[in-house]
Amino acid sequence: MNKRTRVMKKLVLRWEISGIIFVFLVGALLHFVFEWSGESSIVGLFASANESVWEHFKQGFWPMCLFAAIEYGFLRDHTNNFLVAKVVAVYIIPIITGLVFYAYTAVIGEEILIVDILIFLLAVIVGQLTSYKIMTSPKLPKYTSFISLAFIILLALILMLFTFYPPHLPIFLDGNTGTYGISW
Repeated sequence: MNKRTRVMKKLVLRWEISGIIFVFLVGALLHFVFEWSGESSIVGLFASANESVWEHFKQGFWPMCLFAAIEYGFLRDHTNNFLVAKVVAVYIIPIITGLVFYAYTAVIGEEILIVDILIFLLAVIVGQLTSYKIMTSPKLPKYTSFISLAFIILLALILMLFTFYPPHLPIFLDGNTGTYGISW
């Protein structure tokens, strides 16, 4: 590996580690923003609008997208596959969060706040480190970026749509109130 490649990889790794901190902290804040806003429907599009598992997925998605937008300005000339890497990371977070949450609550029969927080942190770490690996891998075909853009837009639209029109499935149920989504 040449010196330029090593320097580039270090730069990308520093950004991805910074992203772990940013996404985790901003995501944690998004847990409370809806309530702080007086339950604004607009804020509910971007912040957890209730205590359902689904609504908590926004805590990883929106901060990751914001961080990626900032990061892109600094890394676009130093990485490969930037958009693919960020989309994979943004999908990893809810997948890990949901799977590990449902697995541990099925085994012990209850939710534990500190475990939930650690699951979110783990999901963010795995997402960011996967992003790093993809960005420092050989360049993928250009069409993968177009597919990635479609996937990120699709997830954003679904996250927002299901805030107001959630399917009546357990992942969308607010266990505290027995309700789904929020009303306009």
